[in-house]
Amino acid sequence: MEWSFTTARGPGGQHVNKASTAAVLRVRIADIGGIDEAAAERLRAIATSVLVGDGELLYRCDLHRSQLMNRDACEGRLRTMVSQAAVRPKVRKKTKPTWGSVQRRLEGKRKDSERKQGRRWKDEG
Repeated sequence: MEWSFTTARGPGGQHVNKASTAAVLRVRIADIGGIDEAAAERLRAIATSVLVGDGELLYRCDLHRSQLMNRDACEGRLRTMVSQAAVRPKVRKKTKPTWGSVQRRLEGKRKDSERKQGRRWKDEG
């Protein structure tokens, strides 16, 4: 993890112009420990808005007046995304329709067919 600190944006007078309270965190996905390659791929897919360069995440936080709180906020965002990516999605199992649902569908098709056949023009020939 690589930290840097800059001045925050927006109004705030002397404090915002002088103090470097905004935290910027740079982390390479390959350097994050505890996740496998599949989780790293899921992290790349989830973190498109903070992904820069070749597999590097960039978080910038200037919500708080304190540098420490901004640093904690950046770490929290990173932790949240990594924990989301670590969860393996459930594999969907294909299921067969039940016998009753097939019968109801076919019965509905029969009724629709009869209704439409009743609308046809009948020749008297």
